Amino acid sequence: MPIELMTRVTPEIIEAFDRLIPQLSSHAEPPTEDALAAMAESPDILVFLARSSEEGSSIVGSATLAITQSPTGRHAWIEDVVVDSDACGQGLGRALTEACLQGARELGLSEVNLTSRPSRVAANALYRSIGFVQRETNVYRYTLGEERG
Repeated sequence: MPIELMTRVTPEIIEAFDRLIPQLSSHAEPPTEDALAAMAESPDILVFLARSSEEGSSIVGSATLAITQSPTGRHAWIEDVVVDSDACGQGLGRALTEACLQGARELGLSEVNLTSRPSRVAANALYRSIGFVQRETNVYRYTLGEERG
């Protein structure tokens, strides 16, 4: 599976995110060119891109490895794994996730976290098959800018 690290932004990459992000989230906007460029230049964000196995194929998936520093150490999170609905079943989700894990190994990290909605049954099965273990935790979200009553 052709997986590549995004090191610069091209019109093809912008188009790919414009197409992929709505398939991942109904409320998130695709990243701007400037946001993609900032990710490509950051040593703490690795964006992996997948192409189908056909020669000259377009980008059909993406996954991001985000590294943060806190008082307890460096932490890695896999974020926004998405494969185009027309390319599902080719093993691209696995290849993207494994690319993130390899990136974390190369950075000397000891563990990688991710979250996945329960409704994403195939994704959750994939993560378990790779070796991810579900943690006993609560994930909370606080949306800034909304009125609280």
